[in-house]
Amino acid sequence: MINREREEVIRVHVITAKALHLNNEHGDSVVMIPFTGHATGTYFEGKVLDGGVDTQIIERNGRHRLSARYMLRGTDHAGQECELYIENNGEVDPALTDVLFRTSPRIVTNSRALAFLNDSALIGEGFPAESGVEIRIYREG
Repeated sequence: MINREREEVIRVHVITAKALHLNNEHGDSVVMIPFTGHATGTYFEGKVLDGGVDTQIIERNGRHRLSARYMLRGTDHAGQECELYIENNGEVDPALTDVLFRTSPRIVTNSRALAFLNDSALIGEGFPAESGVEIRIYREG
């Protein structure tokens, strides 16, 4: 396996709200978790805007998929106000011991200084946090 350098580009501190559950004994179940929070990092600092939600599908075969979508508003490292949209798709892998889950994030931004994120190959990892979860997004170097 190739060991590549990773650079952390953003850390999202998620504060979860009350989840909505659709339990289905005959098929897949769904959990929707609204959230707020803020982001920190070398490139961007900002706030999660209203409307962020993590939708998790727990399939009857045990597969556990997740998809979070949210917008952030803040300031890029050049001092300009901007927004970021993050779509974070992944799967819970019970074999993981160092993180809760890994994802393949996509970032869309209107920041000139962060335009490189629009096309970057990114990796996300979820870690437990007191308020919910901490998402770290890395760029492979």
